[in-house]
Amino acid sequence: MKSLALDPRLAAQLTFRERPPLEFASTGLPALDALTGGLPRGAITDLYGPPSSGRTSLLLSALATATAREEVCALVDASDALDPASAASAGADLDKLLWVRCAGNPEHALKAVDLLIHGGGFGLLALDLGDIAPQIARRIPLAAWFRLRRAIENTRQALLVVEREPTVKSCAGLLLEMQREQVSWSGAPGCSRLLRGARLGALPRKPAVWQTASFEARAWG
Repeated sequence: MKSLALDPRLAAQLTFRERPPLEFASTGLPALDALTGGLPRGAITDLYGPPSSGRTSLLLSALATATAREEVCALVDASDALDPASAASAGADLDKLLWVRCAGNPEHALKAVDLLIHGGGFGLLALDLGDIAPQIARRIPLAAWFRLRRAIENTRQALLVVEREPTVKSCAGLLLEMQREQVSWSGAPGCSRLLRGARLGALPRKPAVWQTASFEARAWG
């Protein structure tokens, strides 16, 4: 049997390039940053959970933290669900936030994210599909997520996708499941009661940590 040898001319052209260390963007939640390091830059974070599970609270915290670092951010809002007053109350600098409204069209939202990634200049990009029905979100082809992953992987931008069920799948560098642990109310039971806050949890599913990062969210107003 003949042995195969590498052509010396080809070997001279091959160089080993060490992969640069992964960078992270803080979520503004110390317990979560301690578990995951934050939101990975050059990768997609898939944040999912049912309504009132803390998805929006984590999103606003990440935007507030990024704009406090003087980073310009973009929120592609598939359902026009953002309340700017709540975002400002959470600490987000609206002067550093580009809000792209898509009127319930997830296809337009995906195209907008693709354009923004290639345009560059953003520290944090967010795609909010939280109010898109899961059966519609599932129709997004995996090829679309692969395209976004390839577009962002050699940048310092972090892409945060917010949805009810995980659809990014293998294209996600970080997968977070949101859970509502406890709700606090004021007022007399059976009478007028006001929501005062909730204890929420973020459980990393990829990479699996099997430990929940808990944090408090308070109602505004």
